[in-house]
Amino acid sequence: MPGENLTRDEARERAALLSVDGYDVSLDLRSALGDGDEEPRTFRSVTTIRFRCDEPGASSFADLVAPEVTAVSLNGRDLDPGTVFDGSRILLEELAADNELVVDAQCAYSRTGEGMHRFVDPEDGEVYLYTQYEPADSRRVFANFEQPDLKAPFRFEVRAPEGWVVWSNGAGELSDGVWRFAETKPISTYITCVTAGPYHYVTDSYSRTFADGSTLEIPLGALCRKGLAPYFDADDIFLVTKQGLDFFHDHFDYPYPFGKYDQAFVPEYNLGAMENPGLVTFREEFIFRGKVTQASYESRANVILHEMAHMWFGDLVTMVWWDDLWLKESFADFMGTFANVGATRFTDAWITFANRRKAWAYRADQLPSTHPITADIRDLQDAKLNFDGITYAKGASVLKQLVAYVGQDAFLEGARRYFKRNAYGNTRLGDLLSVLEETSGRDMAAWARSWLQTAGVNSLTPQVLLDAEGRITELAVLQEAAESHPELRPHRVAIGLYRRTADGALERYARAEADVDGPRTVVAELAGAQAPELVLVNDDDLTYCKIRFDDTSLAALREHLGDITDPLARALCWSALWNLTRDALLPARDFVDLVLRFAGRESDIGVLQMLHAWAGSALVHYVAPQWRETGERLLAEGALTELRLAEPGSEHQLAWARFFATVASGPADLQLLQGLLEGTAKIDGLTVDQELRWAFLEPLAAHGAADEAVLAAELARDDTASGKRHQVRCLAARPSAAVKAQAWAQVVESDALSNALVEATIAGFDQPSRRDLLAPYTEKYFAVIDRVWSQRSIQIGMDVVRGLFPSLQDSQATLDAADAWLSAHEKAAPALRRLVLESRDDLARALRGQACDAAAAG
Repeated sequence: MPGENLTRDEARERAALLSVDGYDVSLDLRSALGDGDEEPRTFRSVTTIRFRCDEPGASSFADLVAPEVTAVSLNGRDLDPGTVFDGSRILLEELAADNELVVDAQCAYSRTGEGMHRFVDPEDGEVYLYTQYEPADSRRVFANFEQPDLKAPFRFEVRAPEGWVVWSNGAGELSDGVWRFAETKPISTYITCVTAGPYHYVTDSYSRTFADGSTLEIPLGALCRKGLAPYFDADDIFLVTKQGLDFFHDHFDYPYPFGKYDQAFVPEYNLGAMENPGLVTFREEFIFRGKVTQASYESRANVILHEMAHMWFGDLVTMVWWDDLWLKESFADFMGTFANVGATRFTDAWITFANRRKAWAYRADQLPSTHPITADIRDLQDAKLNFDGITYAKGASVLKQLVAYVGQDAFLEGARRYFKRNAYGNTRLGDLLSVLEETSGRDMAAWARSWLQTAGVNSLTPQVLLDAEGRITELAVLQEAAESHPELRPHRVAIGLYRRTADGALERYARAEADVDGPRTVVAELAGAQAPELVLVNDDDLTYCKIRFDDTSLAALREHLGDITDPLARALCWSALWNLTRDALLPARDFVDLVLRFAGRESDIGVLQMLHAWAGSALVHYVAPQWRETGERLLAEGALTELRLAEPGSEHQLAWARFFATVASGPADLQLLQGLLEGTAKIDGLTVDQELRWAFLEPLAAHGAADEAVLAAELARDDTASGKRHQVRCLAARPSAAVKAQAWAQVVESDALSNALVEATIAGFDQPSRRDLLAPYTEKYFAVIDRVWSQRSIQIGMDVVRGLFPSLQDSQATLDAADAWLSAHEKAAPALRRLVLESRDDLARALRGQACDAAAAG
């Protein structure tokens, strides 16, 4: 039989054959405690599945990834595990019309964040467990039919160490040493969940009275490790949760259907969060141990609301197969921001969306692996890689454009009908389009063909003709597409005209909405307007496109970008300038110069932090190599100036302090960082808390100014799970060939490190300050990735293949090495080839950017 990588065709065949009536899952997690030298450490998992078969006598299979199966029975008939179990599937022959399968197995605890993850807290030795499954890792915890369209109710019972608390999707009670949980509604396997351990737990409640007089009561809970309890701001988490529940009840007209609403913040989590109904899991980094900016709180609120939207888009109504992953992720990504703006204090969240989320989409949509929003997902490895900027951010951007196209009321009414017609079921693209056609009266098939079923991003450029008196005779929008993806699309856009006022502010004085379709669209409404200094072709960010500028507009931005008073318009201009830089149309040093001149005036903290990230990327990847040292010095000087000018104690001061640390390299810069750590230097209002200490230590370690003893002393000061991750990253950052060799071996040649420490080691290893130390690893990388991919879990494989690609060896020789590997490995796993292709494309883009930058220098 085929192995772990379930294909779409196999899933279709099984779904046509089987219907699942219910699961009873019994887990014994008492083995989580104790020294236990044997690897892998395992737990007992007993699963009973009741299911029907439409063709009695047919054969099928159940999914299970486990070190050992001790017993299998089908309809009371014992099967030989050695015969029917191959390590990932259980062969089921001669099925009856009604069937009962019982599987008794020893399943393995995970250190990779997949399946049942086990974490030992270095601070107090406590053990914490949680599960993470999407797309297909519940089979690492219990036997099942691992595909989203075979939904069923689940009943879990769990035995756990004394003193522990256990949570699952349903409400639980402890009786006679066993935690028993209420049966769930019909849900997919990948959103079941178990969390267990001595977690710190806080409770609250939500109540909603509906128009018919009925009342919905939802018990709320929030949990984290005991070591993070002093930092746990559960009140703010509950505030956003209640605001979200109100918002979605107002707009969806379908009561939250899953009983309680727990939110678990868990360690070593690979994702941002996961929408398990009744028990949402989050990465614990959303609990802030030090001072952070409002952008971090906004991001957390966005994720809370994103996951909450999934209760309807994804959990209540689920895609048939991963082809239509966008049916949940695009909607949740859109709804996260929509609810943030409409229900919480983060009323400027659309600025963050335009600046940060769309940047992710623009990058993904220009990679060779770009795909339509409705993707072709052949198997589970394809599915794992499609949790990307297309499925999330581009999909959400297109939905924002759809709202502009059909109107918000029609869009939300379509969502309401979609939930009611498909509750607890599975859907495809056509199911959503049909209700949107009903509510909007628009031809959704044509819209879907352009926006959902083709790949690539269009560029929109203004073309302005003026008369002798300086008034517009014609303003047109030119639409272009890449040769590889030539589709031109219908865009509903706003065009804004901007001029400086008497006091120097660059403000909009005219605006028109238009439907751009085809290569050239005239916007007649703007004829006769005064000549603009700046034309913004996607003002208010209604559509998904790359904004381009005419020469007059670009010249105005070079001189007056900081004078734009509207924060969204300013953010859109910054995003457009960054796209020009990545497309080798604007020299990277010019972008750095714009950041140096105007970032200090940026009021939106999220935009400022994004500018810092982009300026750092420009320096590392896009400026000409011979200008890097100059650029680094200029950015460090500029960051320090802004740090000293920032209001003491402000979030802008904190952002500039963190950015200064990332670009500090000269002796004076490093000496200042050292002084801030030791208390011999001071910047008024800047509190150097523990998280900021680690941020300062990394550049010191990378430049040889903090050795192993210094880092060990810092870990002693912060002997926590977070401290350990920071120390591991800083240790791997040290500028030594022996250090790099050790880090490489720990990640590539051993599987002893957990997923979080693999990530930290790779981040430390990959330091741009000493590219020479990384040069020997280009050849090694291409020699080992095939083996790593075949031997390690897909999550660790992705981390290694992406993280260790020799992007800092930015030369034609590295590009040639990537091409040679791709040519020699045409039959490698498609997911592995995709990762290498993407990294190769990033490198080629960087080299084009460097050539553009060098040419500008003359």
